[in-house]
Parts: sequence; C-alpha cells; structure tokens
Amino acid sequence: MKVLLINGSAHRKGNTFLALSEIAGALQKEGIKSEIVQLGAKPVRGCIACGQCKQNADNRCVFDDDVCNRISEKMQTADALVVGSPVYYGQPNGSVLALVQRMFFSAGGFFKGKPAAAVAVCRRGGATAAFQTLNMPFMMMNMPVVTSQYWNIVYGREEGQAALDSEGMQTMRTLALNMARLLKATRGIPQPEYEPWQPMHFIR
Repeated sequence: MKVLLINGSAHRKGNTFLALSEIAGALQKEGIKSEIVQLGAKPVRGCIACGQCKQNADNRCVFDDDVCNRISEKMQTADALVVGSPVYYGQPNGSVLALVQRMFFSAGGFFKGKPAAAVAVCRRGGATAAFQTLNMPFMMMNMPVVTSQYWNIVYGREEGQAALDSEGMQTMRTLALNMARLLKATRGIPQPEYEPWQPMHFIR
C-alpha cells in the first residue's frame, strides 16, 4: 500500500513539507509506503474546460508542460492521497487548486474511491476555510475523507516553525493512523458499483 502526498507549497522544505513528513513517518511505522511530490515554484496552468482530455485515450490533460499529468500518473499505483497547502488569503495556494481541478477532471478514474485527506498550514488565520476548500473535490470523486483528532491544520510562518506546533504534529500522526486503518480495513474489497451519473441543471 502506498500514499501519495502532494506538497502544495513553493518551498520544498517549508512548513507544509514538515507536516506531510510527519504523516509519512507515521505511515511508515504502520508499514505503509509514501511519496511526497513537490509542486515546486513553476507555474501550474488552470483548467480551460476545453474537454480535450476526454478525447484522449489516456485521459491526459493537453497541457503537458507542468506537473499535472506526472502526478496523475503516480495515482495509478497509489492507494490514497494527501494534499497539503499553505494558506494564502484564507485560501489554498492557487497552483494547488489548479492542479487538483485539472487532475480530477482529466484523470478522475485514477482518484475515484481512494481515501483522501487535506492539510492546511498557516501563520494565524484562514486555515479552516482553506481546509474546507481542499476537501470539497474529494467528495465529488467518492473519495472517503480521512479525519483526525482535529481539523488537519498546522501552524507556523518561518521555515521550521511548524515543528514547534506540538498539537498540529500530533494531529498529523493521528491522521496517518486513521489513513492506515482505513487502507488496511478495505484492502482487497472492491469499490461499490455506482449508479450511472444522472446530471441535471436547476434550470430546465
């Protein structure tokens, strides 16, 4: 079993990375592998709703000049997902939102039904709003949302300060334990056969 963790911060070794590393360490103790993928500082395109990915046999996004398709491919062999982001103006990093929206739209089949969790890292406020925003796409993809003893939030501004948030780090470890428990409990159990989607608009 393997969990893919996305570091949505431009800082490779910043506080978001520390939070995800705490999760990865706790998962390792439970016998579950993990990989932290860095979003990095390069631009990530937003979805332009061209629909071309639905015409491609491999459901690849037509924009292949950033990390989107590479991370989507990693989810083919991963069993769960954790998305971590710093908080900017009460919201997740814009690049993280662009990434998640494009991945789920173009390669949603790699994500559907797999457990997921969000982690928000902030200096002071706005973390709950960012946390809620990160969780919403999981629910649209039938991804069981993994919780912890508190909202998955860690505090820290300067690099390394998140390590001083003892409750936040404990929350990350508890999140990992809950993720491990869910993965072990559902291993080998096929996903439900859902009814065909019946989309409708409120205006007819």
